[in-house]
Amino acid sequence: MILPAVFGLLLILSVLWEAFETVVLPRRVTRRLRLTVLFYRGTWPPWRALARSFRNAKRRESFLGYYGPLSLLFLFIFWAALLILGFGLLIYSVSLPDATHPNFDTCFYLSGTTFFTLGLGDVTPHTSFERILAVIESGLGFGFLALVLSYLPVIYQAFSRREVNIVLLDARAGSPPTVGELLRRHARPQQLEELQKLLTEWERWAAEILESHVSYPVVSYFRSQHNNESWLGALAMILDASALLIASSDAGCARQAKLTFAMCRHTVVDLAQIFYAAPRNSDSVRLPAADFERLRKLTTKSGLRFAETPESVAKFEELRQMYEPYLLALAAHLYVELPPWVLANEVTDNWRTSAWGRISGLNAASEAQPAIDDH
Repeated sequence: MILPAVFGLLLILSVLWEAFETVVLPRRVTRRLRLTVLFYRGTWPPWRALARSFRNAKRRESFLGYYGPLSLLFLFIFWAALLILGFGLLIYSVSLPDATHPNFDTCFYLSGTTFFTLGLGDVTPHTSFERILAVIESGLGFGFLALVLSYLPVIYQAFSRREVNIVLLDARAGSPPTVGELLRRHARPQQLEELQKLLTEWERWAAEILESHVSYPVVSYFRSQHNNESWLGALAMILDASALLIASSDAGCARQAKLTFAMCRHTVVDLAQIFYAAPRNSDSVRLPAADFERLRKLTTKSGLRFAETPESVAKFEELRQMYEPYLLALAAHLYVELPPWVLANEVTDNWRTSAWGRISGLNAASEAQPAIDDH
């Protein structure tokens, strides 16, 4: 029985190579026909479609937050099932038609007990080929377990490092983070150096996101702790702020803004390619003229003025076209809402709230915020 043997061998080799590319190989794999890609293409769209049926935003985000960890566990189960199936086909092709191995069900059962090293003894290999396959499969079972145990800490370390800077934006740019709040809270002369330092940190953060999320794309599906925060939203805000600072001729940190913009744009474009998310244009303008006027007044009131020459406006629009189509594509794929440039209404920062209500003594955000911004 050559056909089951060939199919089983191809299945085993495909899973092993897939596991190597996904877990061990620290670089992007451009091949589209992959088991992992097929797995996520078959599970994420239905999960995302089901999430759209939730009317409550918090429940929807909570539901979406389960996908990343669950998909990781089910991916391991998927790989294990394919390996057991492949070895079952090999055992079936080399076994003798006797009472011990009468059909494929028994061979599949023998493969499963061998892979998980159960050692029940009710079905045992008899031929030399069966014994060799049993030794190889039991060794792969131990190796697969070690691979899983080593892969999970790497994923959660990448997730933890990603979330640190996102949480730090809470007091620096609001919840959700917006360009208006970022510039307003850093618009004083003594705080421009802090804004430049922030952009420097986010240049490195974007580089870390690029390296970790290209090597381990599953981390992109892990949602942030708060419903009004996301790694893609934070990246969008930093890109927006950098584009605005670059287009302004009198911004003191324009050079660092260029470096941060380049790194963040590189991250957005590469991740869009990872998920085969084609650039797309928005059905609505992200920055309407009214919001831009509010943004200008907000920052001017805080002492930071932006040039409004035709050249700077054209430069600003050119920069936005360099990254917004990719941001919109990623946001649509991951079902993430991008933050606005300026909040329509004042929103309380996450650090001011708790499960028992707002912190006592902070009755209004407008009264408490200057106490933070003035330092």
